[in-house]
Parts: sequence; structure tokens; C-alpha cells
Amino acid sequence: MAESPAAMAHLDVWHATGDRFLIDVRGHDLLVDQPIDAGGGDVGPTPTELFVASLAACVGFYAGRFLRRHELPVEGLRVSADFGMSVTGPARVATIELRVTLPVALPESRRQALMAVVRHCTVHNSLREVPEVRVELEVPEERAA
Repeated sequence: MAESPAAMAHLDVWHATGDRFLIDVRGHDLLVDQPIDAGGGDVGPTPTELFVASLAACVGFYAGRFLRRHELPVEGLRVSADFGMSVTGPARVATIELRVTLPVALPESRRQALMAVVRHCTVHNSLREVPEVRVELEVPEERAA
């Protein structure tokens, strides 16, 4: 049975030109495109890269909150991501490897606690507990000639 969300958030994606799409999130504009060798203009990340980036950014956010909560410096915190696509169908990201680079050394007990925190960021949880995705098609009404 599908879980009901507490509140639905909204964003819009608009076709710009060619393979470019503009994403409007609460007044923040992002542009996605395809690489030149895939027919795009390479003026922004691909949607797939943005997907992986959202996971890396979420891990970074949770790591930063952990460090601040323990009164440790956040400056220099970095999350690097590598990802690989599936070689079999359907087209999808098959592997994501994240590396969290800390700005300060942590004792082993704090490292384990930090790992527990970042492994449960919202985006990671959304991959673990797959959300229900519904797609509807809106078609303009045909006009009488």
C-alpha cells in the first residue's frame, strides 16, 4: 500500500530548446542538457548527473549538520561521487560511489556515528524505500475546425 506524503512539494520543468530543459524549484532555476556527443549543447548537467548530485549534496548536508552539532568545522567538507550506468536494461544508474572528505580528523566512534547519519539522508532513504511514481499525461483539447 502506498504511503501518503505529509505534504506535496512542487517544481516545474519546461522545455527550453533542443535537449535543454529549465527546472524551476521555488524560484531557483536549473538547466539540464545532454553532452555534445549525445546531441545536446552541454550547457548543464544531464538529469542523471543531477540525480547523482542530489544524493551527494544530501549526504554533504547531513555530514555538515553532524559536524556543526559536534562543534566541529565544516569548511572544507567535500563529497565526491562516481557513478556507473547499467549495461543491461532498463537505462538506469547501477552503481554510485560516494566519498566524504572531512575537514578534521574524527575518532573511530564519531566516524561510525557520522556514517550512520549520512547513510540515512533523505535522498538515500528515498532510494532505499522506493517512492511511488505516478505519471499523468495532459493533452490539449482538440479544437473544432
